[in-house]
Amino acid sequence: MRDLLNDFNLWRARGLRVAVARVVDVEGSGPREPGASMAVAENGEVVGSVSGGCVEGAVVSEALAVLNGEKKPGVVTFGYSDDEAFAVGLTCGGTIHLFIQSLDMLYNEENILQVLEKNIGDHQPVGLATVISGPHIGASLLVTPDGLNVGSLGNSELDRIVSRDAVGEIEAGSTGVRHYGTSGQTTPEDLIDVSRFDDESEKYMVRIFVESFSPPPQMWIFGAVDFTAALARVAKVLGYRVTVCDAREVFATRRRFPMADSVVVSWPGPLFEAEGGELGQRDAVCILTHDAKFDVPAIKGALATRVGYVDVMGSRKTHLKRLERLADAGINDPEQLSRLMSPIGLDLGSRTPEETAISICAEIIARRTGRNVPSLKDSDGPIHTN
Repeated sequence: MRDLLNDFNLWRARGLRVAVARVVDVEGSGPREPGASMAVAENGEVVGSVSGGCVEGAVVSEALAVLNGEKKPGVVTFGYSDDEAFAVGLTCGGTIHLFIQSLDMLYNEENILQVLEKNIGDHQPVGLATVISGPHIGASLLVTPDGLNVGSLGNSELDRIVSRDAVGEIEAGSTGVRHYGTSGQTTPEDLIDVSRFDDESEKYMVRIFVESFSPPPQMWIFGAVDFTAALARVAKVLGYRVTVCDAREVFATRRRFPMADSVVVSWPGPLFEAEGGELGQRDAVCILTHDAKFDVPAIKGALATRVGYVDVMGSRKTHLKRLERLADAGINDPEQLSRLMSPIGLDLGSRTPEETAISICAEIIARRTGRNVPSLKDSDGPIHTN
């Protein structure tokens, strides 16, 4: 949805009605993750993708049927076990569930999409909750962490509960389906006993698709060295907002790091004091210096934040000496020190700055996804082999 907002505006300016298909759930090996979106204008123009090309043709037909009133908004499923699996091209072995609706409901008097676009443009976290099954299908509630919500899911108590839960999803940067009773009951779908409801309308289970639009994760890189340039390039490909920091003005220049979003000439302390509170679990601090005057305060500043990944460049011997310097500086809490990834990166045998950057980013991905992969921190022996 984030990438399609400009197209929505252009189509609307031309007077075209639009349907949007969003991946709301994936089973098995799906080609795209929940949140992947594709839009179809009534004249047949298409933007976005929900399957990397596998089922787009079939989705266009479904979307046009919704726009023409031949079908109601709802969930459409494509799976490998379906008779049409090969016909539509979904041969990856998984199943994808798409919610298709007209955008008319989001262009209501409150103009949810306009508010969504403004929050995204201002780099403010925001979530969009949509009813995909149950009463009021297609109703949407835009949720902000500060409580300035827009729209409704059709029930005030449901709005309250979903907005509370959506804030947690926004903070985690996650997107997916949650199940509720029509008045916000949060009993899991398979445990609801509809016989206990007196009102017939209460027997419905409501499925809410919560889509998070969090600002890009941040990567702070300390040390204006060759490895920094390579790491900044790879991080930008992965969607990070990159800040390079070094106290040496001659090295910390925009010319040397044009790929960075920000180049700061400063010691670590002032940067952490000013902006460290913004760092969270999705963010990373990478310390690539070998200067105790710089890396000790950088580590101290990083460990005082909620940042999810902290790495420090250097050999095993260098890191042992670094731990001694940290102890001298009063940083000796084993739990805090265990957050340090050093030596940095996965054990890929990387040597060049570019290879090292890939191993660092691969380690960040593995830690975020909980995969058990060989980090240099957890191995023994030399980092490099002849």
